[in-house]
Amino acid sequence: MSALSDLLPSEAIRLDARATDWRQAVRDAGELLVATGTATADYTAEMIRNVEENGPYIVIAPGFAFAHARPSPAVLRTGMSWVRLAKPVEFGHETNDPVTLVVALAAKDAAAHTAAMASLARLLGDPESSRALHEAPTPQALHAVLAGQDDVRTPQDGVPTSQDDARAPQHAAPAVPAGRASAPGMHKILTVCGNGVGTSLFLKNTLEQVLDRWKWSKFVSVEATDTISAKGKASEAVAILTSREIARTLGDVGVPVKVVEDFTSTTEVDGVLRDTYDV
Repeated sequence: MSALSDLLPSEAIRLDARATDWRQAVRDAGELLVATGTATADYTAEMIRNVEENGPYIVIAPGFAFAHARPSPAVLRTGMSWVRLAKPVEFGHETNDPVTLVVALAAKDAAAHTAAMASLARLLGDPESSRALHEAPTPQALHAVLAGQDDVRTPQDGVPTSQDDARAPQHAAPAVPAGRASAPGMHKILTVCGNGVGTSLFLKNTLEQVLDRWKWSKFVSVEATDTISAKGKASEAVAILTSREIARTLGDVGVPVKVVEDFTSTTEVDGVLRDTYDV
C-alpha cells in the first residue's frame, strides 16, 4: 500500500489559493491532479458532478472537503492533491462549512490508498499535527509533515492516543444492539459514502481507531462501501455510519443509520459507537 507522502508529492500541493466558490476550489485541486499526471481533466468534472448529484457530503470535518469521484478511465494512477485556500468557501454543508482545505483523491481502486487514508485521518484528527498542516509556509514544509506521519505508530501498536482510552467499555465483547437479531461470529458496521472509495474509507479508519482502543477489533469488522451496495448489505450489519446527506439518500434500510458530522473525530465516533451498543 502507498504511503501518504508518496501519493501526495510537493508538486501536488498549492497553498493560499484563491477560489470564488466551491466549484473553483475543487477545480484547483483537479488541476493539480492533471499537472502531476494523476488524472485527466474529465476527472475534475466528475468530482464536481459528484457534489452536484450527492450534496456536500465530501465536507467530512470542519473546514475540510475530501473531493473525489468513482474510479474511471479518467484516473491514470492513484494519487492526491492538496489545496489550502486563502479565504474559505461555502459548500452548503450544514455544520462543517466554510471550507479552507480541499484534498482531492483519484483512485484506481480502493486498495492502494487505504494506508494513506489512515495516515491522513490521524493527521487531521490530531490538533497539533493539524495546526502544523494549516500553518506550513511552503509545499515542501507541508510535505515534510506528511512524510513524518508515515513513520508514526498506529493505535494497533499499543500507543495510547487520547484520554478516550481510559473510557473504553469494560465489556469483554459487544452485545447485539437492541432490535437486532442475534447472529454468530463477528459483527459488521458499514461506513457509507457516494462512491465507496473516499469519505467512507476515512470514516472506516476513524471507527477502527476507536474499536482498537476498546479492544473490540476482533469482534467488530468495518466495511467501507457506496450507497447502492449498502442497501444490499444492510441486512448483514448491526449499523451504518455515514454523513447526513448520504443518510437521507439511504432512507430506511432496516438497520440503524448513524450520522457522523466530523469523520476525523474519534471522540464523536466513540459517542456514536456507544449509542449503537448502549454502553
